[in-house]
Amino acid sequence: METTHPAMRHTVFTVCILSAAALLSGCEALGIESATLVNAKKEAEGKAIGSACRHAVRSIEDCFGSYPRAGKAAVFAGWKEMDEYMRENAIVGMPAEPAGGAAEGKGGEAVHGEKPAAAARTS
Repeated sequence: METTHPAMRHTVFTVCILSAAALLSGCEALGIESATLVNAKKEAEGKAIGSACRHAVRSIEDCFGSYPRAGKAAVFAGWKEMDEYMRENAIVGMPAEPAGGAAEGKGGEAVHGEKPAAAARTS
């Protein structure tokens, strides 16, 4: 009965471990994301949403309602960071413009005495 040499077993084991590590390191190249990477992306996206809501002069409640899938903690953190930044640098918020149909009344007349879009271009 032959037994393998201990150094041979060690070499085979090392080769197997290195092969497995090489195969697993290729997962990122295939686009497979780890759980920590996915969570970091969701956190960053939530902060960006909160920052944008604050800059657009939207309340945090409106922001939560508009983006229910975003993490509330991340959205709030982004909103709060942007609020502090805007206060420190005396930045005025930029409210989002209403949708195209909301600015015009019946018959294409502008609401609140504003010029219709077609008349604004010709004058």
